[in-house]
Amino acid sequence: MKPGTLYGVGVGPGDPELITIKAVKVLNQVEVIFAASSSKNEYSLALENAKSHMLNGAEVVRLSFPMTREQEMLEKAWEENARRILAFIQQGKDVAFITIGDPLTYSTFGYVMETIQEMAPEVPVSVIPGVTSYQAATAAAREIMAAQEQTFCVISGSEGGEQLKEVINKVDCVIMLKVYKHLDKILDTLEELGIKGGATLVSRCGMEDQIVCKNPEKLRGKKVPYLSLMIVKKEKGK
Repeated sequence: MKPGTLYGVGVGPGDPELITIKAVKVLNQVEVIFAASSSKNEYSLALENAKSHMLNGAEVVRLSFPMTREQEMLEKAWEENARRILAFIQQGKDVAFITIGDPLTYSTFGYVMETIQEMAPEVPVSVIPGVTSYQAATAAAREIMAAQEQTFCVISGSEGGEQLKEVINKVDCVIMLKVYKHLDKILDTLEELGIKGGATLVSRCGMEDQIVCKNPEKLRGKKVPYLSLMIVKKEKGK
């Protein structure tokens, strides 16, 4: 039997209207839609974001992934879920793995895709790009990421501000994702570098409770949402 196609579908950063026409088309032609969720619960933000566009009654399957950095646990989850997805594909069914933002930017889909390609290289894969969180965040904050010959980079803030120290003098704008865990450490780094006036924090972008904070220092000591990022620019004269 000819295998079905695996689609990786970006469904936008959190605003249901920031989903592409192509993504909606794919969601309504596949037979099965997979959505990742934490192993602690079955909630899927990607599914919440996409469900108003899912009109053809496709079967929805939630895939559990642990929120951990332990490589062995992660690889086990990727393999187990890849096999679950393959079971449908090998029945000839087209399936979609939906993800917030872009499927190949800090996304679980990338690992699952690579695992499936190793297990069954004959399976066709198609990726539908999505609007990323930082594109939506810079739009919400009305901050230009780059113009003319300027440069920008995207880094993780999950370990604090160390990566920021390494890149800030090489680019004009830094987007820090995953800043929720070590916000105070990142604020310390901004102060150390003398650029705290060039930072904007955006949380839950595109959602009803969206926050755009042009002075992140006032959030020091507070807990910010998981879906938070920071736009960092050098201040004038720096």
